[in-house]
Amino acid sequence: MSKEKKCFIIGIGGTGMRCLETFTHMCAMGLYDGMEFNVLTLDTDFTNGNKNRTENLIKDYNNIKKTSDSKNGATSNDSFFSAKINLFEFVTDYNANGRQTFSELTNLKSDNDDFSDSKMLAELFLSEDVQNFDLSHGYRAQTHLGSYLMYHAITDLAKRLKAGVDIKDGEKQFEEFLNLLYNAKEDARIFVFGSIFGGTGASSIPVIPKALNDALDIYGDGKMSIDKGAKFGATLLSEYFKFKKPADSQKSNRDNAIIADSSFFTLNSQAALQFYQSDPTVKKTYQKMYHIGWPIDAIDYSKGKNEKETITGGAAQKNQCHITEFMCGCAAWDFFHSERFLSEAKSVYLYKSVRFEDNILNFSKDDFIGDGKNGELFGKKFGNFVAFMHLVLTKNEGALGHDGVNLLLKKIGEVTDIYSALDQQYTSLLTKYFRSFGYTIDNGVFVPGWLYQIKNSVPGKLVLDSTAYTTVPKELKKLDAGELFTEKELHWKSRFIGGSYDPFISTLKDEDTLPSSNQNANVTHEKFIAHIYNSINASIKN
Repeated sequence: MSKEKKCFIIGIGGTGMRCLETFTHMCAMGLYDGMEFNVLTLDTDFTNGNKNRTENLIKDYNNIKKTSDSKNGATSNDSFFSAKINLFEFVTDYNANGRQTFSELTNLKSDNDDFSDSKMLAELFLSEDVQNFDLSHGYRAQTHLGSYLMYHAITDLAKRLKAGVDIKDGEKQFEEFLNLLYNAKEDARIFVFGSIFGGTGASSIPVIPKALNDALDIYGDGKMSIDKGAKFGATLLSEYFKFKKPADSQKSNRDNAIIADSSFFTLNSQAALQFYQSDPTVKKTYQKMYHIGWPIDAIDYSKGKNEKETITGGAAQKNQCHITEFMCGCAAWDFFHSERFLSEAKSVYLYKSVRFEDNILNFSKDDFIGDGKNGELFGKKFGNFVAFMHLVLTKNEGALGHDGVNLLLKKIGEVTDIYSALDQQYTSLLTKYFRSFGYTIDNGVFVPGWLYQIKNSVPGKLVLDSTAYTTVPKELKKLDAGELFTEKELHWKSRFIGGSYDPFISTLKDEDTLPSSNQNANVTHEKFIAHIYNSINASIKN
């Protein structure tokens, strides 16, 4: 096997999209130095709020990285935003006439006698309500239906791509993804993000390897397939959230007769885990499967929203992020950074425990991608990026609507003018990214971004001191970006009066903090990011 891995990630359904959101922020932290990823978002609902939020985040990431030579930029090393992400989108469109229900897709609504045997077979497995609910918001925890339809959607598109007819612009992205997967040969590493207790993700994880392989076979007229040396991994994410039970009045509407009911998520998780443990096809196709669970009562995503009906999908489905999704991102890190177990012929099931006592979970830097050297790496990358965020949003008021990066640049201009060419379009975009990562303050109201949403789901410590996550305006004004860790040896050098901000700015004029050739920072904005990264490291006391 060659040493160069070709990395592919597939995010499926709402949970899969939030896992991809975490993955993108991990790339921004610099945890995937020098790596390039082909990312496919796969959903049945093109208006889904979590899907759109994640895709927009990846597009912002790429706009931060882009150069005149590449729309997605280049990989870099020992820096923030150091991975390259190529985004591909695929939506199984169930909004068109004749595609809105299972009955319509399969022609079982027809009175043609030729379909009588198929109708009877379908009725053995699918009730009339299941055959006729609106598919545009997903598979609604009907995984037996969803697996069939997702496989059909992928292979059907392959047939149309081969024929070259009735192809939409968005569907061409899937064709490019398929070709990249085929050309990766034995170096392909494919990781799937999704849950096992709901609808789209739970339906798709078991069939994705076969569906992709069969799609290549169809598209390549029997001459293309996924190489036998390619490796698959996936998250087995069990129940960790819930939402209000659908009322009878909502279910009386025929389109809503089938709605996912979170009271069954625990049972769904148990049944799914039994399936993954015993199914021979899954065990042949996935080399690594990461079981991630939640030991505390599930978080209620509908709490305090006063929703009249249970949200089944669409733009309104924009759930908060959760620490389990962060652990899924770390599972992907393990998969792409390790060869362990990948040579074995059967699946390996992995899990990672975190200290849990008296309903308290305390996460240290060693609880994410491993302890020792990996724990130190995680703590450094995570803590330093949070510090960068606070420099932009807190110290320079980017959270209040100002261009925090531009104000930081003006301060940096007191010691060096090498970044004066950075335009406001770039600084505004980078400030916007940090708002997505951190927080905003809208008319005096604190609005949590990814980091604070993750912290809100943790009943205990999350690596840094609790002051790093304060939402109190008075405390935010006094917050020192150089004192985020509880451990004082990890604090930045500071003056007795004035904190660490001015000493940090002063490090930017030191020759030792300038970007090195090893960092692969070739254009001004890449050099700016690498320089900030180096100066934060140089500011730490140790």
